[in-house]
Amino acid sequence: MSSFFPTWRKVDTLSPNDYVKPDERLSIGQSAVMGVQHVVAMFGSTVLAPLLMGFDANLAILMSGIGTLIFFIFVGGQVPSYLGSSFAFIGGVVAVTAYTGSGSNPNISIALGGIVICGLVYALIGLLVTVMGSKIVAIIEKLMPPVVTGAIVSVIGLNLAPIAAKGAMGNSNFELAMALMTIFCVGLVAVFTRGMIQRLLILLGLIISSVVYYIFANILGFGTPINFESVAQASWFGLPQFTTPTFEWSAISVIAPVAVILVAENLGHIRAVSAMTGKPLDKYLGRAFLGDGIATMVSGSVGGTGVTTYAENIGVMAVTRIFSTLIFLFAAIFAIFLGFSPKFGALIHIIPGAVLGGVSVVVFGLIVIAGARIWVVNQVDFSHNKNLIVAAVTMILGGGDFSVTLGSFSLNGIGTATFAAIILYAILNMGTKNNEKKDDSPFDSV
Repeated sequence: MSSFFPTWRKVDTLSPNDYVKPDERLSIGQSAVMGVQHVVAMFGSTVLAPLLMGFDANLAILMSGIGTLIFFIFVGGQVPSYLGSSFAFIGGVVAVTAYTGSGSNPNISIALGGIVICGLVYALIGLLVTVMGSKIVAIIEKLMPPVVTGAIVSVIGLNLAPIAAKGAMGNSNFELAMALMTIFCVGLVAVFTRGMIQRLLILLGLIISSVVYYIFANILGFGTPINFESVAQASWFGLPQFTTPTFEWSAISVIAPVAVILVAENLGHIRAVSAMTGKPLDKYLGRAFLGDGIATMVSGSVGGTGVTTYAENIGVMAVTRIFSTLIFLFAAIFAIFLGFSPKFGALIHIIPGAVLGGVSVVVFGLIVIAGARIWVVNQVDFSHNKNLIVAAVTMILGGGDFSVTLGSFSLNGIGTATFAAIILYAILNMGTKNNEKKDDSPFDSV
């Protein structure tokens, strides 16, 4: 009988073309450094999401680490994933709190009640999948085949693209140049280095770019200099701001349906990792949903954002080819430590926006490619017009941030794209079979 957790086999040598499997491990030092890189990869979005909703960013970092530990335990260390702030909650939270987009959200407790209930619904779905097993998985697979999950994963990156583009363009030609320089630095590390250095392309690209920015801005006088005063004044240890949730139906009815989006995200992410590693992970779906749901409930109960498995970190795994689940244990511990450190929060906030924008362009782009990889690996046939239409509509709705509000029910672009992909595929798939003859492609005449 196998143990609940895998017995991680140490990888002693690592050639450029090798990949580290989920049940394998690097040395402690290498794993710790890779964990730091994953924290860097998730940091921009995990901090940005609470800022857009008026939540405490340091608390979001803390709860992302705790949430990742919860997920790690529920899946028995079998699924490599990091849990960070979910953008799927933004539209609903802003709607129910009437947040103006500046400073702390005075009505955060109302939103937290909706987040906790959403986590509960998500966890119950996970429990149902765990108990009923293959039957429920079959239903989910029928509703969310690879063409749907691939589109949803890709659309997360496309939906975040304007954020990355805005950050990269900045407010001056100097900031634009620094963002492009950051992309260039990441690319150089990715292509022209080898071994562990190549695997740390995101972290090293960020560090090198920040140093270059410092030289041009602080020494040569171009652009806005990096100001270290806030870092010097910040304390090393301190508690983030905790908030107690308030449960009101008006908020719950808007935020709870986000659970469907989280299911689709998690399913897509697990399939993306399965495709990249060649290891089937569908048997852990129920436990993954349950862990994610419990993590969201815990986060919302103290004032944190809802969490989800992070496509940013899947993008990092895709480019580093290191899928060891132990890395996320190190990442979680590091995030928890940082969540209790105001000095770290101050340090992160002095990273030039242009540098973060350049890194975001790379990481968000990798999310899009991770979704496309689901199509490729699962051999999604786009000669069938149902697949073509579902993917096309989903990408535009999500990429264009097509939002829908019906009374007290609200969905942002990711939510709209998710529901549209599921519903549209179900309708177009009526009466069709996988072995149907291929359709005439609308591109045949091009």
